Amino acid sequence: MPNVSDSYSHAAPSRQIVGLLAASCGIVVANIYYSQPLVGLIGRALGMQPRAESLIVSLTQLGYATGLVFLVPLGDLVENRRLVVVTVAAATLPLLLAGFAWDGPVMLVVSVLIGLTSVAVQMLIPIAAHLTPQASRGRVVGLVTSGLLFGILFSRPIASGIAAFTSWRLVFFISAVLMAGLAFLLHRALPYREPEASHHYAALLASLFSLPVRFPILRQRAIYQAAAFSGFSLFWTGIPLFLMHEFGFTQRGIALFALAGAAGAFSAPVAGHLADRGFTAAGTFSSLVGIMVAFVIAAAGAAFHSVLVLVLAAIVLDAAVQTSLVLGQRSIYVLAPELRSRMNGIFMAMFFLGGAAGSAATGPLLANGSWMELCMAGGLPPLFALVYFCFSAFR
Repeated sequence: MPNVSDSYSHAAPSRQIVGLLAASCGIVVANIYYSQPLVGLIGRALGMQPRAESLIVSLTQLGYATGLVFLVPLGDLVENRRLVVVTVAAATLPLLLAGFAWDGPVMLVVSVLIGLTSVAVQMLIPIAAHLTPQASRGRVVGLVTSGLLFGILFSRPIASGIAAFTSWRLVFFISAVLMAGLAFLLHRALPYREPEASHHYAALLASLFSLPVRFPILRQRAIYQAAAFSGFSLFWTGIPLFLMHEFGFTQRGIALFALAGAAGAFSAPVAGHLADRGFTAAGTFSSLVGIMVAFVIAAAGAAFHSVLVLVLAAIVLDAAVQTSLVLGQRSIYVLAPELRSRMNGIFMAMFFLGGAAGSAATGPLLANGSWMELCMAGGLPPLFALVYFCFSAFR
């Protein structure tokens, strides 16, 4: 394989490479979300208390955030193909352990490890940016990110469908096999890329936390995305439980609902095209407003006891969050190519910390309140982000 330096490529990567990167992102990131619609089943099987069930999702996201801080920045230091392959291969063990989990504490521990090893997806997206010239970078990053979002959105119906016909444990066993096969395929297909770095790991980490101070755009985009993903996780962790309790949905019904909501994933290439044409500010404003509108629709769906209205809320929410993500990644990837992995790491770490907070809040909100209160809570982070956006844009 040819060496790919830190300088921009003069030709866009082939469709095969873009397709492989997009598919890999979807397959890997799905590991973080398989448990989301299964928390009820897993909790009952392992004797977990209802409030502890949502911790499975939260700890997976916290493990992911940890990997974003401590593993993803290695993309600026270590040969990228080797780093990706090792990380993907390492995911097989915790996935197997999740399938064999015998009690709640074991499941919580392996959830952290699943999140930690799933950060390979955030090593792949910077590779796509490195391979692509700036003129078409938004489009290519959008296509690769659409794979990531499809993985997030389709992981839920896939997991629910498998669990409905067999067992939730089989979901993790199948994913472990996929990780082993994907590691082999990426080793064969990815180009060799040695970053032009002269620093050590300690200096790399030390520089990581200064990046939001040095680059206001990075700080702003991370705040927007943390707020967006907080609402996203709150909705998608809560909606399976809400549908089960209020509508009597089985795992098959939850799978169909998640599949319908996945239609929002088609917005990623459009968002990338808008970013390439200079409409980032308008797209950001629209996406934050869209998240708040989605929770208004979700509240109306509960008030009118309408599944179709809830599906509409899911589609609007997914499209708005994905648009914000693509615009954010496009914005930070043009800042400093030699810092791209570190920037992506800190950006996505704040992203998933927001998601972990949303997931952790779901259990108490539904236990002590109602769906309406959850919708109110989900609309607050994007509202604060919108105020921050307006302050940043017009000061």
